[in-house]
Amino acid sequence: MALKRGLSGRNSGNVSCYSIMVLVFCSFLAPLIFFVGRGVYTSTSIDNNDFSTTTSKQVSSFVKEKILAKSNTNNAEGNKWTQIAANVRTEISRGKQDDLVDDDHSQFHTPAILARRQLRERRREKRAAALVKQDDEVTVKLENAALERSKSVDSAVLGKYSIWRKENENENTDSKVHLMRDQMIMARVYISIATMKKKPSLAQELQKQLKESQRALGEAMYDADLTRSAHEKIKSMDQVLSKAKEQLYDCNLVTGKLRAILQSADEQVRSLKRQSTFLSQLAAKTIPSGIHCLSMRLAIDYYLLPPEKRKFPRSENLENPSLFHYALFSDNVLAASVVVNSTIMNAKEPAKHVFHLVTDKLNFGAMNMWFLLNPPGKATIHVENVDEFKWLNSSYCPVLRQLESAAMKEYYFKGSHSTTQSAGSSNLKYRNPKYLSMLNHLRFYLPQIYPKLDKILFLDDDIVVQKDLTGLWSVNLHEKVNGAVETCGESFHRFDKYLNFSNPHIAKNFDPNACGWAYGMNIFDLKEWKKRDITGIYHKWQNMNEDRVLWKLGTLPPGLMTFYGLTHPLDKSWHVLGLGYSPSIDGSEIENAAVIHYNGNMKPWLELAMTKYKSYWTKYIKFDHPYIRTCKLGE
Repeated sequence: MALKRGLSGRNSGNVSCYSIMVLVFCSFLAPLIFFVGRGVYTSTSIDNNDFSTTTSKQVSSFVKEKILAKSNTNNAEGNKWTQIAANVRTEISRGKQDDLVDDDHSQFHTPAILARRQLRERRREKRAAALVKQDDEVTVKLENAALERSKSVDSAVLGKYSIWRKENENENTDSKVHLMRDQMIMARVYISIATMKKKPSLAQELQKQLKESQRALGEAMYDADLTRSAHEKIKSMDQVLSKAKEQLYDCNLVTGKLRAILQSADEQVRSLKRQSTFLSQLAAKTIPSGIHCLSMRLAIDYYLLPPEKRKFPRSENLENPSLFHYALFSDNVLAASVVVNSTIMNAKEPAKHVFHLVTDKLNFGAMNMWFLLNPPGKATIHVENVDEFKWLNSSYCPVLRQLESAAMKEYYFKGSHSTTQSAGSSNLKYRNPKYLSMLNHLRFYLPQIYPKLDKILFLDDDIVVQKDLTGLWSVNLHEKVNGAVETCGESFHRFDKYLNFSNPHIAKNFDPNACGWAYGMNIFDLKEWKKRDITGIYHKWQNMNEDRVLWKLGTLPPGLMTFYGLTHPLDKSWHVLGLGYSPSIDGSEIENAAVIHYNGNMKPWLELAMTKYKSYWTKYIKFDHPYIRTCKLGE
C-alpha cells in the first residue's frame, strides 16, 4: 500500500509538471509565435502585392500605350499586340493566384516556401523583361514597315486627301471668280423656271442680281482682278438664289435646264473652234504687208538694172556634180533669204555650196535683186522662173492638166463648199495657193530640172539650218532614192492617215501601217531616180487621182506613194519638225537639230507664229538692211 501511494504520488507530480508546461506555452510562447508570424506574413504579403501591382500597372500601361500608338497599323500587327496584352494579363493573374495560394499557407514559413516564392518572383521579372524586349522588337519592325510603305505611296494620291494638297498651297485659287460664274449659271436656270411658273417678281429680282454680278465680274479672270463690290454681290446673289431654291427647286427641272445650258455652251465652243480654224487658215495663206512691200520694191529696182548687172557670178559651178547642191522652190523672198543665210553661216566650206532657187514670175525680179544685193559669200546661187520651163506643160504634167480642167476649177474655186466661217477650214485648205502652184509640185521633176547632177538636197522655205549639212551627201542610201526623217509614232503619221484605203488600188499596193516621212529636208539620189523612173511612177498615181479618190490634196500623199519602198530613214536629229503647230517640242531637241522645220500654219514670218520658236528664225534676218527698215519688217 505504501509502495502504491509512493508511485501514485510520483505520477501525480509528473502530470502536474506537464500541465504547467502546456499552460506556460499557451500563455506566452503561442501568442508570440502568432504575432511574429503574422508580421512576417503581412510584410511579405504587402511586398508581394506591391510588386505584383506595380508590375501589372507598368506592363499594362506600357502595352496600352504601344497599342494606342500603333492603332493605325495593319490588322496583322494589331492582332500581335492583342496577343501580347493577353499574355501579360494571364501572367499577372496567374501570379496573383499563386500569391493567394501562398497566403492561405503563409503561417507555415518554411525555407522551402520562401525559396519557391523567390523563384516565382524572379521568373515573373524575367517574363516581364521578355515582354518589354519583344515590344521593342515589334516597334522597330513596325517603323521599318511604315518607312517602306511610305516610299511606295504616290504623293500625288496622298495630296488628294491631305489638307496640305496643292490647292491649299496656292493662296490665289480664284475661288471667288469661279463662285460668281456658278452663281450666274444657277441664276439663269431659276430665271427660266420662274418665268415658266409665272413668278415674274422673282424672275425680275434674279435678273437684276444677275446683271449686277456680271458688272462686278466684268472681264476678270482672277480674284485679284475683281472689284471691291464683288464680295457684296456674292452675298446678295446667294440670298436671292436661296430664296429661289425655296420657291422653285425641282430636281428634274433644274437638271433639264443645266443640260440645256451645257448643250448650248458646247455648240458655242464648236462654232468658235470652226471660226478659229477658218481664221488661222486665212492668216496662213495671206502674205504680210511687209513681205509684199519688200517684194515690190526689190522687183522695181531689179527691172531698173541694166541686163549685164543682173547676172550672178560663178555660173560654172551650177552643173558641177562634185559640189553640194541645194534645191529651193519659193515665192517668199524673206523666207528664202533665211534658208540660204542659215545654211552658209553654218557651212564649213561655203565655197562648195550651190543654191538652185526657183520662183514664179511675180517674184522672179525680187528674188534676183535680193541675192544680187546680198550674195551668200563665196557660195554660188542661181534663180530661175518656173514659167520659163517650157517642157513643163499640161501634155506632160498631169497636175497642170488637172488644174486646167473645169472639174478641178469647180472643186477648188466654186464647188459646193461654203465660204463662210461656219463651213470650217476644209475649203480654205483646198484654196491655199501652195496646193495650186507648180512650185509645190516641182519636187517630182528634179532630174528634169538638173539633169547633170548626181545628188541634190531639197529644202523647204520654212526651215532653218543650224549645222553643216555636207554629211548628208556621204550617207549610204542603200540604193534607195530618197533620204528622209520618218515621222510616225505608235498610231499617227502612218499611211492610213494620208491615203484612202477603201480604194482597192491603195489597199492592194500599200501597207496602212507603213511609216510616213517628212518633206522639208530630203537628200535625193538622182541617178537612182532616173534608173527607177520615179517621175513616171508619180505620173501614174497622179493620173489615177484625177477625181481625188486616192488622196485629197497636197504633195506628201503622192510622195509617200511614189517613194514607197524607196526611202531610207535618216537620223531624227537631222530634221526636227513641228515648230509651226506644236508648242511642246523639247528645247534640247531643237538645239541639237541640224534643220528645224516650221511646218504648220504658224509660220515664223506671220503674226500668229509661236513666240518661243521665232528667235531661231529671226536671228538670220538683217533688220538693219535698208529694204527691211523701209518695209518695217522689224516691227
